[in-house]
Amino acid sequence: MSLAAEYPVTQRCIGPVQRLAQTPGWIYDLDNPYLHGAYAPTLVEADADALPVEGELPADLCGAYFRNGPNPRLAPKNRYHPFDGDGMVHAVYFRDGRAAYRNRYVQTAALAEELARGHSFSPGVMGPFDYSVSRFGIKDTSNTDLFCYAGQLMTLWYNAGDPYSLDPHSLATRGAFTLDGRAQRRLSAHSKVDWATGELLFFDYGDEPPYMTVGVADPAGKLLHEVAIDLPGPRLPHDIGFTTHYTIVHDLPFFHDMEVLRRHRYRVLSFHRDIPTRFGILPRRGQSADLRWFECEPCYILHVTNCWEAGDWVIMDGCRSTNPMPAARDGEGELASMLAYMRLEANAYRWRFNLVTGEVREGDIDDLNTEFNKSNPLFHGVASRYSYHQRIPLYEEGGHTLRFTGLVKYDNDSGACTQWAYGDGVYGSEAVYAPKVGATRASAEDDGYVITLVTDSNDWSSHCLVFDATDIAVGPIARVRLPGRVPAGFHASWGRGEELYR
Repeated sequence: MSLAAEYPVTQRCIGPVQRLAQTPGWIYDLDNPYLHGAYAPTLVEADADALPVEGELPADLCGAYFRNGPNPRLAPKNRYHPFDGDGMVHAVYFRDGRAAYRNRYVQTAALAEELARGHSFSPGVMGPFDYSVSRFGIKDTSNTDLFCYAGQLMTLWYNAGDPYSLDPHSLATRGAFTLDGRAQRRLSAHSKVDWATGELLFFDYGDEPPYMTVGVADPAGKLLHEVAIDLPGPRLPHDIGFTTHYTIVHDLPFFHDMEVLRRHRYRVLSFHRDIPTRFGILPRRGQSADLRWFECEPCYILHVTNCWEAGDWVIMDGCRSTNPMPAARDGEGELASMLAYMRLEANAYRWRFNLVTGEVREGDIDDLNTEFNKSNPLFHGVASRYSYHQRIPLYEEGGHTLRFTGLVKYDNDSGACTQWAYGDGVYGSEAVYAPKVGATRASAEDDGYVITLVTDSNDWSSHCLVFDATDIAVGPIARVRLPGRVPAGFHASWGRGEELYR
């Protein structure tokens, strides 16, 4: 079936004045920087085929770039935080040298109930939490991560919420998703699909024992294994890693005080610099007794790049923060804690764990402030060199989380990097690595494409950029003009054409 038949045009490209009009009127009454400019939500759900392209789309680029992010539909009840926005998925589909676009809200139970009432009633992460509204105490927005699994596009929430199933072509929400054979639905955002086996490696966490569970599901969505992880109390792990034989879980010294949450219904986060970071290495289908903990320097980690085995060693690359809660700045008022937390300070880092001696080696790959790190998913779980990060200026340079100013490619073995700046007032999205059609682990690791979305605040136009992964410094080999403004968002993933179009 052709792209034209699959993705009929219902909206053409429009000008910057019309784009600004797509934002809901209520945002102009709210003094919150994460509701304005690059972060302003859009109310338009669009479909467009035969998108205009500068340059040439490669014939061996086939699949879809999917990106999730916060897009509040109704005026928030309380102080708005970007984690509170309703999930919206943007997708750019590539096939036969052409591109199509679609975006849709994730139709969560919370959004449906608010639309039925005609107003927002859900509290957000800035508090106060209200457990009469939901079992999470706040709104589960499914706005954080997404990936293709078991023939569907799954969206997930950062705070270990209910995953939702979307049709990967139409983006229509099919409903909440539960693994077959699992007693509960909740999953954390950065559960992972192993492309080599098709298995889902998932984790879940909460404020009551067991504070974390880790499990494996088969490619069809059936639970194979799940085990509780013994932690000293509630934690806020954001990611996991995996190798061919192991899963790596995180116990990080950045967590909240449960007594404050119980008594005052506010989550107060603290970074405990006197508590080591611990990484637990567990056989993929291991039991609690098989878990081995390794202590490292205190830090917080949002995102893992890749993990693999090398003889007696397990190696993990990721981005590390030693200051996950920067100090608030003068004049920031009641939003000070949120604004501080949203100033992401992190850099590329490598940890090594010896499974025989228990030795730990760790150190910087580079000191550049980067995050939202991605790598070639064909090589997840086995040795790899390259990763693709978003450049985030520091606060002193005018930096804000999600306002990405450039693409950075790392050689994680040498620490060498190349960069491409998006341009003044242009902000990017998390970039994905898109393997060429038919690529395998026998192919060169970076012989493919890197894809991101950018929005230009000078005219509020948005584009999808396609780079040759071997040389991002030359700039994009193709720029696809999108039919509307794309707000800043969270995570992206690549859907392989071999799976989407079979």
